[in-house]
Amino acid sequence: MKPLAPTMATYTPLDIPEDGKLAHNIAHFARALRKAGLPIGPGRTLDAVNAVAAAGFDRREDFYFTLQAIFVSRPEERSTFAQVFRLFWRDPRYLDHMMSLMLPQVHGVQEDRRAEAAEKRAAEALLDGQLPPPPKDDAEGEQIEIDASSTMSGEERLKTLDFEQMSTDEIAAAKRMLAKLTLPVQPLKTRRTAPSTLTARIDARRTLRDALRHGGEMTRLIHKAPVTRWPNLVVLCDISGSMADYSRMVLHFVHAVANRKGQGWARVHAFTFGTRLTNITRHLRARDVDAALRAAGSEAQDWSGGTRIGQSLHAFNRDWSRRVLGQGAVVLLITDGLDRDDADLLSRETERLHLSCRRLIWLNPLLRWTGFAPKAQGIRAVLPHVDSFRAGHSIASLEALGRAISEPSDHGERDRLLAMIRN
Repeated sequence: MKPLAPTMATYTPLDIPEDGKLAHNIAHFARALRKAGLPIGPGRTLDAVNAVAAAGFDRREDFYFTLQAIFVSRPEERSTFAQVFRLFWRDPRYLDHMMSLMLPQVHGVQEDRRAEAAEKRAAEALLDGQLPPPPKDDAEGEQIEIDASSTMSGEERLKTLDFEQMSTDEIAAAKRMLAKLTLPVQPLKTRRTAPSTLTARIDARRTLRDALRHGGEMTRLIHKAPVTRWPNLVVLCDISGSMADYSRMVLHFVHAVANRKGQGWARVHAFTFGTRLTNITRHLRARDVDAALRAAGSEAQDWSGGTRIGQSLHAFNRDWSRRVLGQGAVVLLITDGLDRDDADLLSRETERLHLSCRRLIWLNPLLRWTGFAPKAQGIRAVLPHVDSFRAGHSIASLEALGRAISEPSDHGERDRLLAMIRN
């Protein structure tokens, strides 16, 4: 078999072997994948070399899928693999754009387009240690003073950054910030009462009953207070292909809420759906977030696949609503609403879900766009049946959930978008 010559050998800053040895190029490609976040060790690298040698290839597609079969073990890793493969084996000029993503923007120059999902992480992996050093200060040159009083700190910028546009380091920092977030909730007052000494409300029935035990003489006043209880939090998270990057970060946040004591939630239930509904509540009980999400991902076999929102909500309403939606539960529906199934079914199941819970809050990452309009039939079917419609694409949007839960008057963007539908 004729060895594959590296297509990026003309790009000198990258230390890619120029002798045309296929095994060396695959080893370098495996190192780039590992830097981009894929769990690849020496064993997989050797398997990849043997697989390519055994399978052979006449087309680029054969080579691509042979390496993908070895290096990709989870559906969410396909996007990163595809971007690193394109950078490494395809077009050297494409790497110039990736380098521009990693360098500071100066003189008002803007990048040609925003990086797609995993492109920034792929660029970091291939350009690790290859960025040119920053220019030295010229004492004799012109000094430029910059007023940074209005600029955001790195943490503030990270809070507003879209999850899909984060680099590997930014994702790691965002996960640490999400682990510290809280989602407190106020207790619910019930019509049931219990004896209490902290209120001025007299319990006439218990006071008279106590007086009868003492010959009708009223010796003391017994007070009462309403009994409070804590609601459940139910999360329905879309893990289809268009939501994969967002759902992974949201589940980090849900894991932190489920394992943080003292927030007030009675229980936290989590379900994922793409083409089918999966209950991952028991996996989130693990203290290690990586182990919890790994177990949840292994059970949910429809990661980064298609989406059937109406059928998934029907399965939840039929099998789980009576078990988890009691006691005034709050439901978080995380999806982009892009469903090709029957819109009438989606509308009916969303309405039934709304009637079964105390508050239904919809988080949609598409709302981050200023020109967002409810044109998709799935969005039009769900929107009339939610209490609040909010963005769910960044740390700041997740921080704002507390206000939406504690304030019944908070509807987010629901009323504005409903007016657009009716007009």
